[in-house]
Formats: sequence, C-alpha cells, structure tokens
Amino acid sequence: MIILALGSNIGNGEAQLKSAIEHLNKIGSIINCSSIYVTEPWGFISDHLFHNMVVTIHTDLSALELLKATQRIEIEMGRLAKSGNTYQDRIIDIDIIAYHSEIENANELILPHPHFRKRNFVLYPLAEIAPEWIDPVSGLTAAQLKEQSPDQDMPQIL
Repeated sequence: MIILALGSNIGNGEAQLKSAIEHLNKIGSIINCSSIYVTEPWGFISDHLFHNMVVTIHTDLSALELLKATQRIEIEMGRLAKSGNTYQDRIIDIDIIAYHSEIENANELILPHPHFRKRNFVLYPLAEIAPEWIDPVSGLTAAQLKEQSPDQDMPQIL
C-alpha cells in the first residue's frame, strides 16, 4: 500500500486538496481517500487552519520517482520551495507516509515518514481508510497508532 498525506492551509484548502488528487491521478490511480480533516498547524504558529487528508494510491513509479513527482505537483500548484527544517503555511504539501512495507533511510527519502506516528492530522485519516495497515517499523496498525498518539490536537472532519 502506498500512503500519501495531503495538507493545505493557504486559500481554499478543500479545493487545493481536490486539485492535488487530480494531479496525483495523472501519475497513478487513487485507491481510497479519507475525509478532509481540519486541524491546527503542527510545529508552527499560524492564523490559518489546515485541511488534511490521506489517500492510498497505485503507481508504477518507484518511491524516489514518486517523491520527485509529488514535489513537481507541489510546485505546479504554487508551493514555494521548502525552507529547511522550519514549518510554514503552504498551498499544498504532499508527503509519502509509506511505500508498501519499504523501510528506507536516505538523505532524499525516509520511509515510512519519520514523524507520522505523532501527528493526528495523519493518523486520524489514515485510521479511517486503512485501520488494519501495519507500520513496518513499529509493527502496530494504523488504529493502534492513532490510539497511542501523543498528539493532543483532535482533528475535526470537515
């Protein structure tokens, strides 16, 4: 299973997510989409709430090719270059959460995503569409990860 997390907090978040899905359908086939969740920004302060969702996708692209394709989509949609290790408002963010059961720790790509286990804005939509998916690192299901999450933010379905 290939799992992507999508987020937006600039402009019409719901429309940005739908546009991202249209772009993703050009590089693969969307298998499942979660509801859209509204959350506070994570890791930085902003007046803009995030719209988040998780999708599963089928693609013939490798994990690294998928990363490059999602980065191109972000740029096409108007995302400015990422600024190092700081978080900021964004038109669209597309993160690869998992690529099948691959475990990778390279400069360009870490799989599964290194922070998803502590982010309810990923865990809630992930547990919605794939509660039995097993994290290859922890051995826990998405539902278990959601139950054990240290994140205090409670995402609300749009």
